[in-house]
Amino acid sequence: MAVGQLSRAPHAPAHPMAVTGFGKQSAPDQEPRHRTSFSHLAAREEAVARYIDRLPDGSDISIKTLARELPAYGQCAVASALRKLTTAGHLRRFREALHGQDNTVRWVQRTYFSRTARPDAWWQSLVRGESTESEPERSGDPERRAYVALARLSHRVPQLTLSDHACEELAPYAAEWFRRGASEDRLMNALGLIVPKVVHSPFRFVQAKLLRELPPPLPAPRQGVLVMECAECGVPGAPAALPGGLCRPCRSEPHVRDRRGLPADVVRGKAARIRHDLPKRADRRPDRAPRHGTER
Repeated sequence: MAVGQLSRAPHAPAHPMAVTGFGKQSAPDQEPRHRTSFSHLAAREEAVARYIDRLPDGSDISIKTLARELPAYGQCAVASALRKLTTAGHLRRFREALHGQDNTVRWVQRTYFSRTARPDAWWQSLVRGESTESEPERSGDPERRAYVALARLSHRVPQLTLSDHACEELAPYAAEWFRRGASEDRLMNALGLIVPKVVHSPFRFVQAKLLRELPPPLPAPRQGVLVMECAECGVPGAPAALPGGLCRPCRSEPHVRDRRGLPADVVRGKAARIRHDLPKRADRRPDRAPRHGTER
């Protein structure tokens, strides 16, 4: 098929993927993507956030990789941008325990990214395993989620407009993506990538993509054991000890010593005793001792 016949619809860039189990993880219950999603950030942070937001789950978003894929920014600039995205509530780093069927435990590092800025309390709820999702997500019906996602597809890629009956027929295929841990953004990016200008059968086209690009099954049951890490130095800690996703040293907060000291009356008493003892100590100095044998 000629390149000229392909649509210019935006799609996820060819970005490196991380080792299985690591990389970007989309936070739940995010607001729909909008051109003003990151307008509250500075220009550099907005550019980095928009780039990360469009990456599929599992992408390598380490400092070195982002600096290589974003030539406008070096490693120091990317590191500073990630720090500010963390304090702004868009990013947190976790260690997650995956329990295998052979009773082994494997710890992986996930960087959760949220298009919607979240306060510390929201991230603490995620660590505790409390539900943070909206009502449609809590329904737990992957086929309903799949139907809604397919119905929205026509607004994103007009060539793939599906009828109500087609959405119902394709919902089981798309639901399997959700059962395998895929997010709605990942599903939509996969379906909207490289679409011809004219699609004679949107149903067959979407069905073929759902089957051909189906993600692999999850390697092990997810136990939901999350341990938050400092997003800068990686030290683990309780969420309350990592406000803004950073530990105290990385927040550049010096340790404040207890400057209360002794009570004033105790200090005055010690000073008085020192003044009282000073003449006695001076009399006992060696240079004040009498010199024997010097008198005639």
